[in-house]
Amino acid sequence: MVESREWLKNVQKELEKRKLELEADLNQVQDLDNDSENNKDLGDQAFSSSMDALRNSLQDARYKEYTMIIKALEAIADGTYGVCIDCGNMISEKRLNSYPNASRCLKCQESLEENK
Repeated sequence: MVESREWLKNVQKELEKRKLELEADLNQVQDLDNDSENNKDLGDQAFSSSMDALRNSLQDARYKEYTMIIKALEAIADGTYGVCIDCGNMISEKRLNSYPNASRCLKCQESLEENK
């Protein structure tokens, strides 16, 4: 578990701030062009399709980050923040400073990525 209460409070504050940003971002209703696809030429339709795919990809990435932040906040609440979910060892404070929603130590994260 993480040693410094003050450090942990700061991490929690930053995670909650980012969570609110992501919630606003994910809930934002985007006004799209009201023209129907039938009124667009093929170039406009292709561009619109590409933009939709990009928007969906960005939204997926934001949602993934959001769920990781929720898990990190839950770990803070239950006192398990900073403990690797795979090996049970402590995640370095340096890693948590860089990536506060990390759920794995560097060794386990690298192992996971190598096996994908």
